[in-house]
Order: sequence, then C-alpha cells, then structure tokens
Amino acid sequence: MDPYANEWLSFLARWLHVMAGIVWIGTSFYFVALDNHLRPPADRGDAERGVGGETWEIHGGGFYRIEKYTVAPPRLPDVLHWFKWEAYTTWLSGFALLVFLYYFNADSYLVDRGDPLGTGWAITASIALLAVAWLVYDVLCRVLRSELALAAALLALTALAAWGATELFAPRAAYLQVGAMLGTIMVANVFFVIIPAHRGLIRAKEAHTEPDPAPALRAKQRSVHNNYLTLPVVFAMLSNHFPAAYGHDRSWLPLVALMAIGAWIRHFFNLRHAGRTVWWIPVTAALGIAAVAVALRPADASAPAASGEVPVARAQAIVQQRCVPCHSEHPTKVGSAPLGIELDTPEQMRSRAAAIERVAVESKVMPLGNATAMTQAERDELGQWIRQGAPIK
Repeated sequence: MDPYANEWLSFLARWLHVMAGIVWIGTSFYFVALDNHLRPPADRGDAERGVGGETWEIHGGGFYRIEKYTVAPPRLPDVLHWFKWEAYTTWLSGFALLVFLYYFNADSYLVDRGDPLGTGWAITASIALLAVAWLVYDVLCRVLRSELALAAALLALTALAAWGATELFAPRAAYLQVGAMLGTIMVANVFFVIIPAHRGLIRAKEAHTEPDPAPALRAKQRSVHNNYLTLPVVFAMLSNHFPAAYGHDRSWLPLVALMAIGAWIRHFFNLRHAGRTVWWIPVTAALGIAAVAVALRPADASAPAASGEVPVARAQAIVQQRCVPCHSEHPTKVGSAPLGIELDTPEQMRSRAAAIERVAVESKVMPLGNATAMTQAERDELGQWIRQGAPIK
C-alpha cells in the first residue's frame, strides 16, 4: 500500500478507536460505580414495584434520582437507551488499526526480520488468537464458580499468552496482541452475553412473562469483568510508547505485572464507590510500579568499551544504513519521518543520542522489526560513540 495512504488510514482508525474507547470506558466506569452507589429504596412503595436500589446524584447543575429494578419494571418505557455501539466501534476501529498498521506492514511491525514464522503465518496466528482468547475465557466463566479462582486462571492464562506472543511476534506487536486478545474478550462479552441478556428481558416483558434472572446475572458478571480488564487493555494500547518495557529481554513479565497492577487499581476505585477506602491498595500498586521500574532499568553502561573509541564517521555510517531509511528528511521506507525524528547529520544524531541509546542500543526495539538488519556489533559501536559524549568532530 502507498505509505501516505496507509498513514492516513492508520491515523483515522486510531482517532476513531480512541474516541470510541473513551465513550466505552466512560460508560463501563460509570455503570459499575452506579451499581456500587445504589442503596435500598427509602420508600416502601418503590420496593413493592420492584426497585432494588436507588441513588441520588448531582451533575451539570441539576439533581438526578436513579432507580435500578431487581429484574425489570412493571411496564417497559417508550424509549429505552442501549449501550453497545461504543463497544462495537472500539473493537472494529481497533481491528482496522491492527490491519492497517501491523498486518499491511507485517514485515516491519508484526515480526522481526528473519523470523521463521513468516508474515502470512504471523497474521493468521494473530487473528486466530483473538478467537481462542474469547473461547477459553467463556468456557472458564461457565465452569468455574469462584470469582477468585476465575481471576487466578485468567491471570495465569494472560501470562501464558504474553509469553507466547513475545515468542511469536515482534516485541511491540506482542504487547498489542495481548491487549487485542483482552479487548476481544470484552467486546465478545457485550455481543454474546450482555446484549442477548437485555433482549431476553425485553422479550419476556413484551410476552407478559416473568423474566429469567440468570442471563441478567451472567451479564452483570461479564460487565464487571470488562470493568477490570479496561486498564490493562489501555496500558497495552499505550505500550508502543514504552520501549523500556517491550524491549526488555523478558518483556512478557513487565507486561503481565503492569496489567495486573492496572486491574488492582481498578479494584480500589470499585471498592471506593461502594463506600470502602482501602488505602493499602494504591500503596501496593505504587510499590509494584516502582519495583517494575527498578527491574527494567538498564545496566550501567558508563564504562568505556574495550574496542576503543568510535569515530563519528563510523557512527554516522551505521545510522545512515540502519536508521535513515525511515528517520530522514527524505525517507525511503516510510512516507515521513516517524515522530519527526531526522538523523541525516551528525548534529541531529547528537541531539537524539539519548533516544538512540535507549531504543537502538539498550532495548534493541529499533529499527522496527530490525527491518534494516542492524547487527549487535553495530549497536555496540553506536553505544560506545554515545558514551564518548557523541562527538561530531
């Protein structure tokens, strides 16, 4: 595909994905908080007509009284608002972004250069894993009755998926793949469980029969699961800006750790909305993040290399061959320099020396997919030039 057209398609898909995701996350957070705010109705008459809980809220200059029925109201309202397209649009736009960015450019983004899996099989595996994630999760939800056991099983399977993804795909793509698998579980919950339960309630009321509460309880369970998965998925969406994590030798470990911390933080807010402030949850979350940060910190490379000094001409030759095909005023592999970073001159290289050291020397995530076949010896030479102070004369 034409690089310029692909850039626009990726941008538009990303924009739509972020907008839809904000709306979906907002409704998820709001309705779980709303459920946790509910209190038994103060008026006995409200309880007699099926109200299971109520809450008062103030927003936008007005008061709101919100009621939730135990199963369904005696009569359906003329207008009933649904919440589903937020989820569908988020997934569809996210999958489109996966196609435009990672599948259309699989040799640069999805797999590393020389990966024996090949781009075709990598794309097939990526798509298949989305479906497998939902099927395994759905079976676990139907088999395991304990939410604690289910959470432990999901954590173990997420760790397995993270490890497997880092073996199959390029590091940055592996993080996104795991996030896409969790996101697919979330949207499948809406499509296969939550919305059908809502339709069942409506059909029962239209038929003047008593609704079966079991599907509604399953829908509630899956809605809560989606709520806990939200922050882990958001981290995966943002992870391409975090090369210290996905460029680590065991990159699946920080992925699982930070996803678990995200769910743990969500648990704090859910408890707080229910009237419980468990102060040690954010404390342990902060300590967990600090521990991950310490574990990811690269080893001190301040000592000079044994090979001696590296002249700027040699450093520039490496950058010209391995980096400039993308990072140039006139790139040959992309439509425009990513993030506006150009490395055509020694002065530009020196101004970006810290970034080059971080992504090309330490984490080795650049070039993406090692598309230009940078060798370890070249990375070592670049690192030595930078440790010398990145001299340009």
